Amino acid sequence: MKTGIIIPCYNEEKRLDQEAFVSFIKENEDYHLCFVNDGSKDDTLNVLYAMKDQAPQSISVIDVKKNSGKATAVRAGARFLYSQPYISNIGFIDADLSTDFKDFKDLVKTLEKENKIMVFGSRNSGGSSKIERDFMRNVLSKFIKQFILLILGMSIRDTQCGAKVFRKDIVPVIYKDAFLSKWLFDVEIFLRLKRHLGSENVMKRITEQPLMRWVHVDDSKLGTKDALIIPAKLTQIWLSYNVMRKADTIHNIYGGPFDLNPTSTEFSIAA
Repeated sequence: MKTGIIIPCYNEEKRLDQEAFVSFIKENEDYHLCFVNDGSKDDTLNVLYAMKDQAPQSISVIDVKKNSGKATAVRAGARFLYSQPYISNIGFIDADLSTDFKDFKDLVKTLEKENKIMVFGSRNSGGSSKIERDFMRNVLSKFIKQFILLILGMSIRDTQCGAKVFRKDIVPVIYKDAFLSKWLFDVEIFLRLKRHLGSENVMKRITEQPLMRWVHVDDSKLGTKDALIIPAKLTQIWLSYNVMRKADTIHNIYGGPFDLNPTSTEFSIAA
């Protein structure tokens, strides 16, 4: 059985470390890489196909035709990997490898050893001096963090870390419905797990684990305009999950639950 890693990609042609990805997957047969091209406007898709050619059995490429945000890309990858019988765990990391493979493998080890349903990285829980952020990003991060903690009502230090891994059987709970937000879907993941497991049990089944290395890479896809609307989007999430309780009726953009059709006009798959 393998762990599937989703790597959402938008205009990553010049940032993707092709050698690092290909070397990793050739040296780790118990992993499978699933790249999701989120409607890139550059040559990202051809770069992904070139990597797949070097390890055709261990790399899949999903091409989402229209740029829809990280949430949609990760969800498409999760739904595809869920349908593969050789996959036992499903996670995601950022295309810039701000979280390295060693840290991700440590998350998987904890998931399996402690029999958790989700293990997620934390950039604020110790780690090493190799964790770096620019000043303004750090200030914004602290503000957003306090707002998120208020919404969640859970003792989590870092909800937005781009490295998470799940047991396969919990994936339908998290990814059945489309997310409200393109970028804050991590908050929705925790809220869905909290609703599924209950407030008293959720923290017993998930684990936050410090990363030994995390480096912010320039050219973030989250711009200033996006940052300014974060409070409004978080308020919308809070209302939907905690007040209106309408999360169960969020429109499923792919039809039925986990009905992934390779001939869909929304995306194509090179499995």
